[in-house]
Amino acid sequence: MSIGSRLATLRSTEAPGSVSTPVVVLSAAIAATVLSPLAWLLWQASVVGVGGAVDLFTSPTAVEVLANSLALTALVTGASILLGVPLAVLTVQTDLPFRRAWTVLVALPLVIPSYIGAFAYISLPNLFETLGLTAAIGVTPPTIYGLWGTGLVLTLFVFPYVFLTTRASLLSFDQAQLEAARTLNHGYVSAFRRVILPQILPGVTAGSLLVALYALSDFGTPAMMRYDVFTRVIFVELNSFGDGRANATLFSVQLLAVTAVILALESRVSSDDTSGYGTPASSSVVLSLGRYRWLATLLPAGVTLFTLGLPVAILTMWLVRSGPGYAGGGLAFSPEFALNSVVVSALAAAATVLLALPVAYYAGRSDSRIAHLVERSTYLGYAMPGVVLGLALVFFASQWLLEAVGPGAVQVVYQSLPLLVFAYVVRFLPQAVGSTRSSVLGVDPELLGAARLLGASRRRTFRRVTLPLIAPGLLAGTALVFLTTMKELPATLILHPTGFTTIVTYIWRVQEAGYYGRGALPALVLVTLSGLSMLQILRQERQ
Repeated sequence: MSIGSRLATLRSTEAPGSVSTPVVVLSAAIAATVLSPLAWLLWQASVVGVGGAVDLFTSPTAVEVLANSLALTALVTGASILLGVPLAVLTVQTDLPFRRAWTVLVALPLVIPSYIGAFAYISLPNLFETLGLTAAIGVTPPTIYGLWGTGLVLTLFVFPYVFLTTRASLLSFDQAQLEAARTLNHGYVSAFRRVILPQILPGVTAGSLLVALYALSDFGTPAMMRYDVFTRVIFVELNSFGDGRANATLFSVQLLAVTAVILALESRVSSDDTSGYGTPASSSVVLSLGRYRWLATLLPAGVTLFTLGLPVAILTMWLVRSGPGYAGGGLAFSPEFALNSVVVSALAAAATVLLALPVAYYAGRSDSRIAHLVERSTYLGYAMPGVVLGLALVFFASQWLLEAVGPGAVQVVYQSLPLLVFAYVVRFLPQAVGSTRSSVLGVDPELLGAARLLGASRRRTFRRVTLPLIAPGLLAGTALVFLTTMKELPATLILHPTGFTTIVTYIWRVQEAGYYGRGALPALVLVTLSGLSMLQILRQERQ
């Protein structure tokens, strides 16, 4: 065989679609493992029966929980649009002073856990009383429990989804169309409504659906704000006696059904609507604010004050006020808690990336339906709220293993560190798959064919050529999973081993006990670590 024909043969074997059978089988096994918690949950729900499900779903409590969840989702989504769209327009199409700085500051709240914001705001009245400000000025900050408080806090920390997706649409908008509208004597407001808005609407809608999904699945903020939505009720029922677990199961199924509707809408928007994208990014000024330039900065400045300035100031004042000798009813913070968080997050990141590698490689090298199905299956865990995933794994460890293996297996697995790490893997596997798959797609098949031509086996080619090229994607996925695991609250609360305290479980304990000063330091540490993920935004920002 000539060198040319051999090279052609090797190119065909390294072309997209040529993946070895062991990689396919391993990827399918990983996808099936990720799907297993949903199977355990549905199996447990089937035990309850149709009659019990109908009785629960039609009860006043269930109707109220559904109404509360939908009301909160609608409130947060609408408020996020009202904040995110104007801020995107200001930072992209106007001559707003310090546009780059405002862009980063407005996007930064997205990496702060919303329950940290809730922790700061609900502790403010107590802080005023502790500092003597209530008696000195005669004013007590209002409490913000219930629907409006929960909606306010969630909006402040998730509206950047709308801001970022709308901003991306505006950067890709073809400004020649705007100039054409202006030649027809349309002012900016009229042109925005007739020309710009229809083209950026997919971006606005995509961000809004992400906000809705977050609001529906969030646990920490509604729980701290004492507002009964699906996630809070599921957690309460799980820790109650009698029919608590059965009720938690049925509420979880109902929550997953609502979540599936939102995901279907998101998938339809993402796949069908592409207007507003595809042109070179442009952030040139199209609207001069004139004498209102500095007045317009009040909007991003006010948002930054309430999303960053005020929460950080509250936590800092609590930290200073508590001091090193403030024991907080025996709930003193220990460096061991931070070490536990780092260790479990590192284990989760390592395990997630190792499992993501074959899935991402298969999805990046093959365009078959099976490859697409395997990849999309891994996203189910990310769509499953943490409290629902925790409940499913409780059923697996305490009931399925008991019936299938015996009580000895339950003692080994239930509330164990491996089970907690497995929950993190299921939740955050898509983050590692996404970043790694992008790197795999960037590998030139010609390089792989050349390596094979020189006598390297598939395994050696992967180790010497492919792996070094996709290493940046692997590292990015590792860092993202590590930081996200540090912030995960509901799954950690449900599944953490007895006596294994992390930063988030410690914050939850002191918040419930009312010792807000004790939670200031770990909350600030968590905010600082979370802020590291903004480095990616800073690298990509080209304004």
